Amino acid sequence: MGAEDMGARSLRFNLSHSHGLALVAVTRGREIGVDIEWVRPGMSDERIAERFFSTGEVRALRKLPERLQDEAFFNCWTRKEAYIKAKGEGLSMPLSDFEVSLRPEESAALLSTKRDPQEASRWLICELFPAPGFVAALVVETGDWKLRCLQWSEHCSEED
Repeated sequence: MGAEDMGARSLRFNLSHSHGLALVAVTRGREIGVDIEWVRPGMSDERIAERFFSTGEVRALRKLPERLQDEAFFNCWTRKEAYIKAKGEGLSMPLSDFEVSLRPEESAALLSTKRDPQEASRWLICELFPAPGFVAALVVETGDWKLRCLQWSEHCSEED
């Protein structure tokens, strides 16, 4: 097997979609996860956070002014979803077993995990801004890499 074949096998990708938008991430040689969500008003009031988020995340969410809670809820949700997708464990990994940042003005980060204190330093979370009214997160293993964002839009005329 040639080096080219080995490189192709190390490609990783992840996909997420919400309300007409899709997010695709591709890497070579490292795990990756993405999530995109449309920010729906009132979700932070549905007690979903108390069911799935860590105690610290719920406390941070409830301390925020009400006007920021929906965005913070979806920041937390997308970061958690992208992380478990990058880990490849899906919902077999309880969302309350790790903590992410969520405040709209703070940097996206994996703050801690219950399983391994060193785990948080292994991953980088990037906040993405795909479109007004949406939040998104990308989680990738740390190392030497560059983020390049491309946008595709399907606009065809009858002559195309």
